[in-house]
Parts: sequence; structure tokens; C-alpha cells
Amino acid sequence: MVLIHQVEQGTPEWFAVRLGIPTASNFAKIITSTGKPSTSAAGYMDQLLADWLAGEVTDAVEANYWMDRGTEMEGRAREAYSLITGHSVEQVGFVTDGKRQWGCSPDGLVGDDGGLEIKCPKASTLVSYYRAGKCPADYWPQVQGALWVTGRAWWDFLAYHPALRPFIVHVERDAEYIGKLAEAVEGFVAKLTEAQEALKEWRM
Repeated sequence: MVLIHQVEQGTPEWFAVRLGIPTASNFAKIITSTGKPSTSAAGYMDQLLADWLAGEVTDAVEANYWMDRGTEMEGRAREAYSLITGHSVEQVGFVTDGKRQWGCSPDGLVGDDGGLEIKCPKASTLVSYYRAGKCPADYWPQVQGALWVTGRAWWDFLAYHPALRPFIVHVERDAEYIGKLAEAVEGFVAKLTEAQEALKEWRM
């Protein structure tokens, strides 16, 4: 079962619905793009536990130029994608499994089967994507994780810079990788739940 939470991304409501649970944008901290356990898992668990104990995001990442730029350009990137592909894009806030144990924040859902991930990198990084011609490894856990969470068949990865041509890669479900990712995330959540039980007396 998939739950779609109609909250605006970046709002207090959005932060609340994703509080203390692993999200696709951070799945790389649980499993690498090659399917190996990530060395960042323990630190990520502590971060989620801290937020759960506090009842709020405790150590929010400070916005920087590239984060602000990405937020500003996301709408333009989405419009460019629709113009190029002919697809209309539905914006949603947050998607979880039925038990709200993990989730993702799609940059868009496309039709009944697809989704969209948008990045707005600097020009030289976009050129490196041109040269590689595939979804960057750094975002493989996020894209495949979004496919797993939503149950959709495909996801388009879009890298956008206003001075260069958009880079779009069509990504299909990788069943073998998703199997490893699901096992890793489910195991992570089991340990997270155990830790919450052990630490519940410390909740604010």
C-alpha cells in the first residue's frame, strides 16, 4: 500500500510527516549504489533518532547557494521537462508505505507509472553527466528507492541548467538492486524501531 501525503515540500507539515523515518534522498546512507552497506548508516540512524526524540528536525542543514538555486530553478526545470517529453507532471508532497516506515519526496509523478527526479547542478557537473550518459551513481539509491516506495515502473532523472541543454535519463526498475535496497532499508528500520523502544524515556 502506498500513501500520498498532499503537503507542500519544505513546509512544517512536510517536515512533520517525514520526521524520524528514512527517506529516499538519504537511502545512500544505508546502501551504496553498488548494493553494499553504507558506512554512514549508524550516523544516519542517530540523526533520525535525535529528530524523533526532539519531535522536530534538530540539526537542519543550512541552505547554501546551490540549494537555494535548485529550489528556485525546479519549476523551470519541470516546465522544460514537460515541453521536451510532452508529459504532464503531478506535484505531490511526500509518499510513504502504508505503515509510514519509509518514504520519498518525488519532484513529480508522471502518468500512472512514472516519476521525476530533478537536479540543478553547476554547468561543469552537468557536462560530466552528458559524458557519462547515464543516471549518476550518487543518485541511484534515491531513484531506485523512489521506484520502490511508490511502486512505479520508471523514473526520469533530469539535470537542468539554464545555459545548457537539459539532460534526461529514463530509468527502469532494477529488480535486483531494489531487492537489496528493500532488505537494507527494512533491516535499518527494524534496528531503528528497537532503538526507539530503548530510548523512549528520553523523548521530549
